[in-house]
Amino acid sequence: MTKRATIAAGVLMAFAFALAGAGCQRTDQRRYPLRGVVQGAVEGGYEVAHEDIPGFMPAMIMTFTVAEGESALAPGDQIEAQLVVTDERSWLEDVVVRARGLPVEKRERIVVAEPGTPVPDFTLVDQDGAPLRLADYRGKALVLTFIYTRCPLPDYCPLMMKNFQKLDAALAADPKLRALTRLLSISFDTEYDTPEVLRSFGRAFVEDRGEGRFAHWRLAGGTAAQVREVAEFFGVHYVADGNQFTHSLSTAVIGPDGKVAHVFRGNQWTTDEVLGVLKKLPAAPAAD
Repeated sequence: MTKRATIAAGVLMAFAFALAGAGCQRTDQRRYPLRGVVQGAVEGGYEVAHEDIPGFMPAMIMTFTVAEGESALAPGDQIEAQLVVTDERSWLEDVVVRARGLPVEKRERIVVAEPGTPVPDFTLVDQDGAPLRLADYRGKALVLTFIYTRCPLPDYCPLMMKNFQKLDAALAADPKLRALTRLLSISFDTEYDTPEVLRSFGRAFVEDRGEGRFAHWRLAGGTAAQVREVAEFFGVHYVADGNQFTHSLSTAVIGPDGKVAHVFRGNQWTTDEVLGVLKKLPAAPAAD
């Protein structure tokens, strides 16, 4: 090999290593500095009352997961951290406690409906502007969750929509089970998420399988009072803060008998877990 060829080969190898190194980096990560006060530990992480995150979200109370290896936090800890956001999830890392023992906000915790509890006949409005009553689902198993279309964190409402998308696909692969089930996503952003907005938003997730796009999976809103009543029954806490919301997550399975079968709190549930609950449900009661 000539000297020039040797140099060229070396340059190409160095370039290849550089590309390989770049390929190993998470180029989809977006990082934001976060300052706030820990309100307490909850399922899935910590509630943090954070300051404005410029270019991302206003000050509010949100639940954040924390990267592995970070020290445990306590209520009243004032922290600085990096909020890392990808298309799939978000978390806090490089957490530094700047002060301890600061006051925390006291809020009444909502009790989640227990399995076996009859679900009231709540009234909502679907993505077509049509009335929707939960009693309409009697005889079918219903999986419902809560979202709002402007939610910025990928592991909150966007994750719930993607999970439902996976669940919808899994049910499509099991026609017998699909015929016995329905899906419902309820928005608590009652001012912005009009039927028109929900319909447009839903089209990116809900597939038309030959019977009408929203025949099996509907999106719904309603008046502030109507949605609040449903959310509180299923243990969802939310507070508006500008055009964003501080909110918890809850996904419920309602049996064909109209009673709560299971409630998944947070964002850790999987499609297989929901399918497992659905497959164990008793058949619909016989008509009188």
